[in-house]
Amino acid sequence: MIQTLLVANRGEIACRIFRTCSDLGIRTVAVYSDADEHALHTRRADTAVRLPGAAPADTYLRGDLIVKAALAAGADAVHPGYGFLSENPDFARAVLDAGLTWIGPSPEAIEAMASKTRAKRLMGLEPLGEVTQGDLPVLVKAAAGGGGRGMRIVRRLDELRDALEGARAEAASAFGDGEVFMEPYIENGRHIEVQILADTHGTVWPLGTRDCSLQRRHQKVIEEAPAPGLPERLARELRTLAVRAARAVSYVGAGTVEFLVAEGRAHFLEMNTRLQVEHPVTEAVFGLDLVAEQLRVAEGHALEKDPPSPRGHAIEVRLYAEDPARDWAPQTGTLHRLAVPPGVRLDTGYGDGDPIGVHYDPMLAKAVAHAPTRAEAVRRLAGALESAVIHGPATNRDLLVRSLHHEEFTSGRMDTGFYDRHLAALTAPAPDPLAPLAAALADAHGRSRFGGWRNVPSQDQVKRYEAAGEETEVRYRHTRAGLAADGVRVVRADAGTVVLEVDGVRREFAVARYGDEVYVNAERLIALPRFPDPTAQLAPGSLVAPMPGTVVRVAEGLTEGATVTAGQPLIWLEAMKMQHQISAPAAGTLTSLHAEPGQQVQPGLLLAVVQPTHIQPASGGIA
Repeated sequence: MIQTLLVANRGEIACRIFRTCSDLGIRTVAVYSDADEHALHTRRADTAVRLPGAAPADTYLRGDLIVKAALAAGADAVHPGYGFLSENPDFARAVLDAGLTWIGPSPEAIEAMASKTRAKRLMGLEPLGEVTQGDLPVLVKAAAGGGGRGMRIVRRLDELRDALEGARAEAASAFGDGEVFMEPYIENGRHIEVQILADTHGTVWPLGTRDCSLQRRHQKVIEEAPAPGLPERLARELRTLAVRAARAVSYVGAGTVEFLVAEGRAHFLEMNTRLQVEHPVTEAVFGLDLVAEQLRVAEGHALEKDPPSPRGHAIEVRLYAEDPARDWAPQTGTLHRLAVPPGVRLDTGYGDGDPIGVHYDPMLAKAVAHAPTRAEAVRRLAGALESAVIHGPATNRDLLVRSLHHEEFTSGRMDTGFYDRHLAALTAPAPDPLAPLAAALADAHGRSRFGGWRNVPSQDQVKRYEAAGEETEVRYRHTRAGLAADGVRVVRADAGTVVLEVDGVRREFAVARYGDEVYVNAERLIALPRFPDPTAQLAPGSLVAPMPGTVVRVAEGLTEGATVTAGQPLIWLEAMKMQHQISAPAAGTLTSLHAEPGQQVQPGLLLAVVQPTHIQPASGGIA
């Protein structure tokens, strides 16, 4: 039996596996990069082993170092989690060759399915060869790995070269394998998958369906089980195909077979030979612990002939540190507080006060709700997200809540084009007009030099905040009765709670402050200085780094003085294992270029200036 397990991964999935191991009495070993020295998964394990360096290629993608760590820590088994080396057959072989138990399918099964090109051929399909105009649109896709990395949609032939280069670079960075291929791109299909679990005795369980259609950058955002509105005939066909794929490679352990469903037909995508991020929805519906089942299978136990019966409905959302309104730009900083109400499962790799860095995926947590019906699960999860305490960098929380409430989602009619159609409406600013006033009143509590009131009329006090990207100014005053503001009755105001009444309706605001960051209920504000810094203004057409990261590429031949067109890609940044393109905001002339490949940048750093054609230079400088 397994006594000590090393998890060859980090963050949320490592913590999740450790939780099951704790329940089973199995000791745990974490590996950590220098960037993760104080990370939650490092703290949660019984033993932790350092992998020197910070970049994935130097740490979590070094199978040799991880095997050495397992042996040094006295582990007798290795669980790969997902991502990184989880679908690397050479790593699985190295683990087995070291005399350790591998929690997963055989290296041969991984080899057959981990490469999407080989998996398609196994299912009788072929990737596209040379692409012509008639083949468009196509999807460029990394042959290894997953999570939306190394994927690009190509709608014009002149975009193909850049798409191939970008996908190769992103795949190599994320998975250590730059192989890509092309396939027809199916517009607005549903992304449906089947969870399987197989033992070494020939039993394969198809554990229902999941719908993962709501995606950004081909990475899933909201997942649920079972897939709503799927005809039983099609659901049965998907389960049959999933079992067939598993049996074709003598699969053992947990895995997922993914399909695109369009016009009532199933199109095979790939088989993920690992646990999936969205596995908790299947666990909730079937009453299973899939990690515990993986460990039991690895120890040689046989599954029952039939899987347990499903019950109810489960929905999972991925909470990302990102700004959906700014091309999903990842965010960094300190996660001051993260908590959800009881009754909702929260899987996270972060604790209060932990830093969110640039090296890894920006997912903070997964929140999962289970209920007897889909409508009840939607309501429970949306309500929990609305009242969750999330103090830290900007997140996609509002997008998730609005998505769950959207009629297309509640009716089960969503597809993979959901965010292409609705992103602008889902990310439209909707700041609470009372939040800045509540922040100002909480800050003003106890600040008056005259005990809160004066014998002469008090002048208005002014506070400025940035809310939802816009600056706002609020006014209040100290009176004999306490703090006051026009049009609002201040019922209570202290440093942590403000109660306001407008037209007889009373509302309570929870206020927390960390430096210049102020959180009022679910809203994040930035306290601004009373007098703006006049030197902080940038010239028109300035391109600044939207996030911390690394410049990985500058457009070929781009030099100062070059003429550029509106939307022309100029600079590529890599942050959190994804590449982000910075384009010319308008047609004009590149008057300044400060970016070069390999350069580390911080948010707000000036990268380039494009002088728009309609703006004439002032004498002696740039207009």
